[in-house]
Amino acid sequence: MHIFNKYFSIVVITTLLLNCNSTKHFAFEPKEVYKTNNLIINQISDNSFTHISNKQTNEFGNVPCNGLLVRNNNEAIVFDTPTNDTSARELIKWIKETLNCRINAVIPTHFHDDCLGGLKAFEENQIPSYSNYKTIELSRKNNFVVPENGFTDSLILKVGDKIVIAKYFGEGHTIDNVVGYFPSENIMFGGCLIKALKAGKGYLGDANVANWSMTVEKVKNEYPNVEIVVPGHGEYGDKKLLDYTINLFRRR
Repeated sequence: MHIFNKYFSIVVITTLLLNCNSTKHFAFEPKEVYKTNNLIINQISDNSFTHISNKQTNEFGNVPCNGLLVRNNNEAIVFDTPTNDTSARELIKWIKETLNCRINAVIPTHFHDDCLGGLKAFEENQIPSYSNYKTIELSRKNNFVVPENGFTDSLILKVGDKIVIAKYFGEGHTIDNVVGYFPSENIMFGGCLIKALKAGKGYLGDANVANWSMTVEKVKNEYPNVEIVVPGHGEYGDKKLLDYTINLFRRR
C-alpha cells in the first residue's frame, strides 16, 4: 500500500507539471509585426491585431491612437481607422498583402479624427464603412469624411465564419461612442470610451461625464467573459480597464 501511494503521488505531480507546462506553452505571446514612422501593428491573439498611429494635439502633444483589426478565413474587419490617410493606406496594404485578407468593413467608433481620420483611404479601396447614425450626423456637421452606412443600436457583421459586434451603450467620451466585440476570442475594442490603467480623463470637450460610468457599467454587464480590452489610447489589458474607467468617472 505504501508503494502504491508513493507511485500515485508521483503520477499526480507529474500530471500537474505537464498541465502547467502545456498551458504555458500554448499561451499566446503578443508581438510587434509591423513598424514604420506612421504605423505600428501588434498581434495580440491568434486572429486579432492592434494598429497604432499618432495624432498631434495642442493639449496632450503627440498622442498614440489605437484601433483593432480581426481576421478569419482570409477576411478582416477594422475598428477605427488610423489617424490619417497615409497611415490608413499602409494598414490596408499590410492587411491585403501580408495577411492576405479582404477587408469586409471599417467601423469608426465615434466621430473624432482619431477614429475616422483615415476614412478616405478606405473609401478609395471600396471598403464599406459602418457607424452609429449619430457618428454620421456629427461627421457631417464637422466637415469630416462621412461613414457610408449607419446603425442605431447595434450591428453584427460576418468576418469569415465568425462575427463582430458593434453596439451603442450610451454617452461617455462622446454622445455617439460605440464598443466593438469579437466573441470568438473574447476581445473588446472599447475605443475612447475605455481608459487604460492609470490614464487620466483625457479630452472632455464632447463628453458626457455624468453618464460615463453608467455607460461602462452596461458594457461590463453585456460582456462578462471579455478577456482582452483595447482602449482608444494606451496599453490594452483585461476587464480591469472597465472597472478603472467606471471608478475614474464615478460621481463622488
